[in-house]
This record gives sequence, C-alpha cells and structure tokens, in this order.
Amino acid sequence: MLKTGDLIDGKYRILRKVGQGGMSVVYMAVNERANKTWAVKEVRKDGTQNFEVVKRGLIVETDLLKKLHHPNLPSIIDVIDGNGAFFVVMDYIEGRTLESVLEEYGALSQEHVIDWGKQLCSVLGYLHSRKPPIIYRDMKPSNVMLKPDGNVVLVDFGTAREYKSAVIEDTVCLGTRGYAAPEQYGGRGQTDARTDIYCLGATMYHLLTGHNPSQPPYELYPVRRWNPGLSVGVEAIIQKCTQQNPEDRYQTCAELMYALENPFLEDVKYRKEQRSKFFLFAVPAVLAVVLGGCAGGFYGLETSAARSSYEACIAAAKNSVEKEEEIENYKRAICLRPSKSEGYLRLLQDGFLDDGIFTAEESEQLRSALIAYGNGRDTNETVFRQNRRGYDEFSYEAGIAYYYFFEEKENKRNAKNYFETAAASEYLEVNQIERAKRLYTISDYYSRIGIVDETGDAAVSFGDYWGDLTALSQGNLVEMDNERTALIVYRELAAQIVSHAADFKRDGVTEEEMMRELANAKAHLKTDFQEYDTGSREFIREEITALEKMFMQAEHMVRSAFGKEEQG
Repeated sequence: MLKTGDLIDGKYRILRKVGQGGMSVVYMAVNERANKTWAVKEVRKDGTQNFEVVKRGLIVETDLLKKLHHPNLPSIIDVIDGNGAFFVVMDYIEGRTLESVLEEYGALSQEHVIDWGKQLCSVLGYLHSRKPPIIYRDMKPSNVMLKPDGNVVLVDFGTAREYKSAVIEDTVCLGTRGYAAPEQYGGRGQTDARTDIYCLGATMYHLLTGHNPSQPPYELYPVRRWNPGLSVGVEAIIQKCTQQNPEDRYQTCAELMYALENPFLEDVKYRKEQRSKFFLFAVPAVLAVVLGGCAGGFYGLETSAARSSYEACIAAAKNSVEKEEEIENYKRAICLRPSKSEGYLRLLQDGFLDDGIFTAEESEQLRSALIAYGNGRDTNETVFRQNRRGYDEFSYEAGIAYYYFFEEKENKRNAKNYFETAAASEYLEVNQIERAKRLYTISDYYSRIGIVDETGDAAVSFGDYWGDLTALSQGNLVEMDNERTALIVYRELAAQIVSHAADFKRDGVTEEEMMRELANAKAHLKTDFQEYDTGSREFIREEITALEKMFMQAEHMVRSAFGKEEQG
C-alpha cells in the first residue's frame, strides 16, 4: 500500500487514501509540475488473486474511458504498469457516493432523484450513441458520485461492454443483484441499452424509497407502497423502467428522458388540477372572446406548447442513439422556436463537431436549418437575428467551426461573414471579440491572396498578415481555449510559413522573427501539453509529433527563403 508522500512515475505525489474496495485502493495525488489533483487507483499484484484477470478488466475499463468525453464521466489521464502494482490515474471527483448519502439520510427527495436521474439518463444516452454502443450494466448508488455542486458522475466501468449486434446472449452474469436486469444473468439474452434503463430504474427506486433492491425481499414494489406522497407519474416511470421483459421498458434513453422531463403526465391528481385550472381559465376566456380580447390568451397557450415541444426535442436529440436522429431532433427544435440559440449551438457543436470535423454535408445541413421557414413566414435565420446575443454567440461558434474544422478548402472564406458579425458584437466576451476581429482579418486575407489590383500590386500585405497570424498564437492557448484549438493554431502558423516564407520576407518579416515564432510555438508544445503528452489521449501525442515535423519543414523553408539552405 502506498504512503503519503510516495511518488509514482516520477510525477504523481500521493496526498492521502480516499477509498478502498475489495481489489483496489484509491488515493488522492497531485501532479506537482502541473499543480493538478488526480485520483490514483492502485491494484497490487501481491494482494490480488487472479491479478492478470483483474488487470485485463482494468485495461478494458481504461480503454473505454479514454474514448469518452462527457461532463458526467471521469477522464482517464494515465495508466502505469509498475513492478508491484497497476495504477490508473483519472479525474479526482470531489464528493461522495449516493450510497453514502442514502446511508446517512435514508430515502431522498423526489426532486433530487429526478434531477440525478436525468443526468444519468444523459450519460447513458451518450454511451449508447457511441459506435459501437457501450452498455454500462452496473448502475447502482455506489457507482454514482455526488459532487458539491449537485451534479453526479458515473464511475467504475469494470463491467461495461461494447454492444455486438451479432451476439445472441452474454456468456456471463455481470452486474449487481437487485439492480441487474434479468437478461444480465447468463443465458437469458444479450444486454443492450434497455438493460441500462432497468438498472437506472432500480437505482432510482432505491434512492426514492431507501429500500435496497439487492437485499430481501429482492422485489421492486410500486414506490408509493413505501411513500404515498410520491407522484403517481414517478411511480409509473420506475415501473416501466424495471419491467422483466425488455420490450415493455422504455426502448431508448430519449424516451426515458422525455418521461423524466415530464414526470407528472401520468399523475391523476395532477391531471385533475390541470383540468380545474383550465376550467377557471376557460370561463374568463369565453367572456374575453365576447369582448374581442382572447387572442393573447390562446397565443400564450400556443407559446407554452411550443416551449414544451422544443425542450422535448432538445432532450430527445441529446439522447439519440443514431446521429441522423440527433440532427433531425435539433432541426425540429429550431423550427419550433427559431429565436432560441440552444438548438443552433447544439446542432453545430454536438451534432456536427463531436468528431472534430465539419464536413461539406454538415455545412449544407446547418444551412438548411437556417433557411427553413419554421414559423411559415420568415426563415429561421431571419427570426434568430432578432436575438442579438444568441445570434452573436452562434456566429462566433460557426466562424470557429468553419475556420478550424471545415474539411473543404474554402474554410476561411466561409468563416469570414460569421466573424464579421461576432467582431461587431456588444454581447460577447472581450477575448472572443478580439479573436473574432483577428480571424476576420485573416479570413479576409484568404479571399484576396493571389489577387492583384489594377496597378499590378498584390491585394494582401503579407507584413500585416504576419502580424495578425502571430497575434493569434500568443500565450498559453491550451489554458485560454483548449488543446485542439491550440494545435490547430500552431499548425496554421507552421503551414503559412511553409507556404509563404518568401512572401513574408518580401514584406519585411525577418528570418529572426519567423524563427522566434516557431521556437515559441515549439516551447508551448513542451510546456502546455504536459498532462497529455505522456497520458492516454493518443491523438494529442500524434498531433504533437506531426507538428514537430511541420516545424522542421517550416524552419527549412525559412532558411531557404533567406538563402541559407544547408548543403548536402
């Protein structure tokens, strides 16, 4: 067992033990160079039977988590195979398990459980939308961490698996008795997304009632048997989740999310109250018709209905299994409420940019959403422009998408108009406005590079271009933005030097200036990416390696432009 002060792999200093299970110990540790706190899971070879089996399970868990990025999931940072132990370094989640919350407080409030249920439904929907889908299979209170801000994080992926459509059944029983669905017991069929829906229902049952389904009598009674104050609608949701036959459950997390967003729809008491309210509204409404003033009341009802449908479409999109279904749900939401920014931003960021590429086809789909006539009179974009703050935010993100991620050659030119809008914004953050101005200027250069005016002079000053290009690469871009943007900015710098070193020289940029900018970018690669260059995110390491080669090529082009090409 590790002690306080021990150093792992030369960089993770152990601070204290924070937990212990049957096979592993979890510590809080700090990366002293980055001043960042992590959790370290240790499995010792000398204290674990069948260590190789356990190790393979941990490798499966870490390989799965490496590919996942969701606010309700931890990230794997490092995997270390030491002489006497196997270590997994991951995000340190401050908080406590829902199991410990149950032990201290007993049954928890319906409002909290619904909120946590929606968060867990969101993360399960994300897992199920991977290709191939990932089935978690071990949802239970001890595997859910509650953070101080009220949000939850799903941990422990030891039993998760990638769904294989050709497999008829699982060969082993994995999961926890009481929470596990019937098909998780060997020979009863293959686990799929509906298995996780069962486990989530059983978990919510435990949280709502305080009765552990993994203890006798091992039966999930209707929750209002334990607490009649619970909603009939919530009871119906739990019962539908935990049906023995998967065909009788919610079939997708999108369906379950809609139910959790509207938990009282099946509550008889709620319906009676709503009918009563409608009656109270209807009498004055009829009188208002007589007086000629009912239009506003019915407009309010129409707006309320549209808002409900809009939110349902957003929820359905977040939890769609198929990418096409996700995109269509976001486009429906946009047409229902074309003035709201969330649908456009989610379509762009979650629907199109989740893989880091913005394709020509996706660009066309975004354009079709903007020019559709959601209200039957005006295009969605015309309506959206009236929401100045929202449209400015979208313009900035759309400009970034075209500038950095668009796969076609016209990326900079397509970004130009969006950055022009963002640069003139009164609502964006100062750093966003400044970046939009610089990127607009560079995008404008791209529309004029290679063009000469009537006197034969070039339309672009490469000296001015150099100033704006290098201004974009100043500072710690990983900290200011993110690692992907930083890599793209540095790649842009190197690529433009490779293509235009002679042009920059002609307009007064010195060899020392170009070499200095390349040296600064290389230094940032070494200092700003410490958490990634030896970690588990392979694509970051590959990008850095490719960039280092680009920098060598750029240096070669600078020397060549100044007549200092090395001989031989």
